[in-house]
Amino acid sequence: MNTLAPPTFEWLQLAPVLTVLLAACLGIVIEALVPRRWRFVSQIALFEVAVGVAFVFLVISWRLPADSMGLMAMGSISLDGPTYLMWGALLVFGLLSLLVFSERDLDNGATAFAASAASVPGSPSEAEANTARHEHSEVFPLALFSLSGMMVFCAANDLLTAFVALEVMSLPLYLLSGMARKRRLLSQEAALKYFLLGALSSAFFLFGVALVYGFSGSFQLSAINDSISDPVYGRGLLYTGIVMLAIGLLFKIGAVPFHNWVPDVYVGAPTPVTAFMAICTKLAAVGATVRVFYVAFGAERWSWQPLLATVAVITMALGVVVALTQTDMKRLLAYSSISHAGFILVAVVGATTGGNGQVNSFGSILFYLIAYGFATIAAFAIVTMVRDSAGEVHAISGWAGLGRKNPLLAGIFALLMLSFAGIPLTGGFIGKWAVFSAAWRGGYSWLVLAAVAFSIVAAYVYVRVIVLMFFAEPTPGVAVGRASGMTWVPVGLGAIASAYLGLFPGPLLDLVTSASTFLR
Repeated sequence: MNTLAPPTFEWLQLAPVLTVLLAACLGIVIEALVPRRWRFVSQIALFEVAVGVAFVFLVISWRLPADSMGLMAMGSISLDGPTYLMWGALLVFGLLSLLVFSERDLDNGATAFAASAASVPGSPSEAEANTARHEHSEVFPLALFSLSGMMVFCAANDLLTAFVALEVMSLPLYLLSGMARKRRLLSQEAALKYFLLGALSSAFFLFGVALVYGFSGSFQLSAINDSISDPVYGRGLLYTGIVMLAIGLLFKIGAVPFHNWVPDVYVGAPTPVTAFMAICTKLAAVGATVRVFYVAFGAERWSWQPLLATVAVITMALGVVVALTQTDMKRLLAYSSISHAGFILVAVVGATTGGNGQVNSFGSILFYLIAYGFATIAAFAIVTMVRDSAGEVHAISGWAGLGRKNPLLAGIFALLMLSFAGIPLTGGFIGKWAVFSAAWRGGYSWLVLAAVAFSIVAAYVYVRVIVLMFFAEPTPGVAVGRASGMTWVPVGLGAIASAYLGLFPGPLLDLVTSASTFLR
């Protein structure tokens, strides 16, 4: 008599994700049971403890014997070197972003989030909530839910698990984008645009899942790859499915032509949420993209590599060219993010693989994302500190003369701009050198030359901001707000990481390179 095998679940190995998810659930309980005046402090303590405990579990799991790695949760999650590295990076960047969420000193004891997000902007109920100093402390469990989705998304070993994780990652971000305390209408518009376009991209992704399943008869990535060499049906289903999946993944990366949401959402969302999205969403999406395309579609790479190469070129071109014309700092950083997505895709396209599942460029991709992540969170944290009587100063002209008002902060921001530009002795330079070298070794020399050309043009975008801060007359009424350590910690770490990774990149490069083998 046949018996059903009991389900298996590796609790210790998956404890990092479970800890973050449990903390998010506990955050909802806090919102329901804890008195209002204690909720904010309770949520801060919860997320700091949760991320710390999750990181401890991650280290413990990593130090287990090699045979403890493999397919987890009945084959739904792949626990390999890239998964460990991406989980660690997501936890670090998630913690730094949530610290910026917690900042209260810049706005007279209030956070960057609306007092009553459900109230109509300008209504008496909104005024009443502002007067009572209400605030939405549920932003912390929402961010933790999103972070847990990101961790599963980049580690998913089957397409259905990837889709569920994609939704868990995205839905909280749609809400968070519409909860800005200032510029409420702009924030709500950004949230609606993000939701509509995000739902459309998710539909494309799910349609791609269905088509690939129709071709292969399986959701498992390795089984899909095996079916390519021995197809049951024609390849029309496969090619259409690859395109659909690519649309869903490239939307989250912010690549052209699926980038339209990026500048509007970055500008409209609360700046701490923008910092969280700018690196954590991109890191999870890039990890998922590399896993899907090289583990599931590695045998068909000749068909999708030209497509991604074309996307990389137009992404770099549009991001750099449009950034040249920007007059808003957050919008400039948004188009900068788009151009960096193109640079990352250069290494994704030019990757070479070994027989053991190693993606030889993944270490360089992850190094680039780590260097970019520290600089990005620090840059957006600084944006929250440059203020006038109405709040944050987003107009680039308002940053004129900042070097005279606060040389330390302006100097840090200049270092971050140089890192974005890829100037030598910064982490950004080593990151670009790593991804360009990987693509060159992969036979995409023409793509590397195009990327170098766009990098040279992009340098002007960042240098003009530095010149404005140090060589222009100060703008009246603009000052640097007095921020607490919640904001200064990400700013300081961003500056230190940008300098350290430019001077001593070896240890991190060795670490990410040694753990770049994806399980098949």
